[in-house]
Amino acid sequence: MELFQLKDHVAIVTGASRGIGKAIAVGYAQAGADVVIGARNEEDLKAVSTEIESCGRKAIAVSGSLAKREGLEALVDAAIENFGTVTTVVNNIGGSMPSGFMDTTEDAFLEALRWNVATAFNLTQLAVPHLAKSTNGSVINIASAAGRFPSRGFAAYGTAKAAMLQLTLNTALDLAPRIRVNAIAPGAIKTAALEIVLTNEEIHQTMIDGTPMGRLGEVRDVTAAAIYLASPAATYVTGQILGVDGGIRSSNFDMGIPNV
Repeated sequence: MELFQLKDHVAIVTGASRGIGKAIAVGYAQAGADVVIGARNEEDLKAVSTEIESCGRKAIAVSGSLAKREGLEALVDAAIENFGTVTTVVNNIGGSMPSGFMDTTEDAFLEALRWNVATAFNLTQLAVPHLAKSTNGSVINIASAAGRFPSRGFAAYGTAKAAMLQLTLNTALDLAPRIRVNAIAPGAIKTAALEIVLTNEEIHQTMIDGTPMGRLGEVRDVTAAAIYLASPAATYVTGQILGVDGGIRSSNFDMGIPNV
C-alpha cells in the first residue's frame, strides 16, 4: 500500500471549496499530503482546511479569483512559502452552462475556453519549475466525459474540455520525463451542482438507466483516481485520460434541445 501513499507530497488543488475539488483535497490529506487549496469562497475554504487538518496534515487556503494568472500564481507562491515545494497540481476549476448552439454567444464560448483551458495552462506553467525538482512531479487535469463524447448543448463546454484533454496529451510530451501529466474525465458525478437536477426523480432514473454501471458517480470515485495518478503507483503513467464515467459513451441525459 506504500505505492498509494502521498507522504511528503505537497498538492495544489483549485476549486477546492466544494464538490470534486474538496473531495480530492481531503483525500490527498488522508493519503499523507499537505495541500494548498484555492477558490473564491473564503468561509468554505476554511471549512475544508479544518477537515484537512483533522487528518493530521497542513492546509493553506488561498481565497480569491483564479480566473487570471495572478490568482493562480498566488497558489504556487503559497506552496513554496509554506512548504518549499510543489509535487502535484490538480487543475479542477472549470465549467460552463449547456445551451443550444445558436443560443451560445461568442463571449460564452470564449469564456468556457478561458475558464477551463487557459487556467490549466497557466497554473501548470507556473508550477513547472518546482514540479521538475520533485521525484514524482505530476499534473492532473479534471476534464469531462463531455470532452470525449459529443452531446447536444455542449458546443462550448464540450469543446473546452476536449481542448483540455489535448493540452494534457501535448504537455505530457513537453514535460516528460521530469513531470507526468494526466487527465481524469468524469461522467455524471453527484455534486451539489448536479443535485439540483437530480431532485427530479424521473431525470435521476433516466441518467441511471443511461449508465452501464447502473448508478451515478460519487466524488470518492474521482478522488480515488486522483490519488492513484499522483502516487508512486503511477510513476510510469503519463499522457493518459482516465475515464471515471460508469461506462457511458454518450450523454446519459437528453436535455431536450430542439433541432435548429
